[in-house]
Amino acid sequence: MTTSLGAFVLGTPDPPALADFYRAMLGWEEAERAPEWVRLKDPERERPSLSFQLETDHTPPTWPQRPGTQQMQAHLDLQVDDLAAETERACALGATLEEHQPEKDVRVLRDPHGHLFCLFLPGA
Repeated sequence: MTTSLGAFVLGTPDPPALADFYRAMLGWEEAERAPEWVRLKDPERERPSLSFQLETDHTPPTWPQRPGTQQMQAHLDLQVDDLAAETERACALGATLEEHQPEKDVRVLRDPHGHLFCLFLPGA
């Protein structure tokens, strides 16, 4: 039996808008779009892909995590060559930089719908 990762899916109240943010961040292309579902893919391969599904009651996680609050279930790690420039670009696209930064060569940000993601340098 062979198993491989087909997609990573983020819940969001607006799948097309969040897909547009990550399309711009990653340079990926749209593979399919419907009002409640959007899938992006790397131009070089079909899978794994990044998908966005409608969740009207999405609650962003608390960061840093604290007992009794919405906990982060997963996050994306995006490798970059220039941490400062890519952090600035992400913010220009609608991300926000978190105040708590646990490591020197990693930046924790939130996408426009509150999902946490990290930018990191090779080797970090």
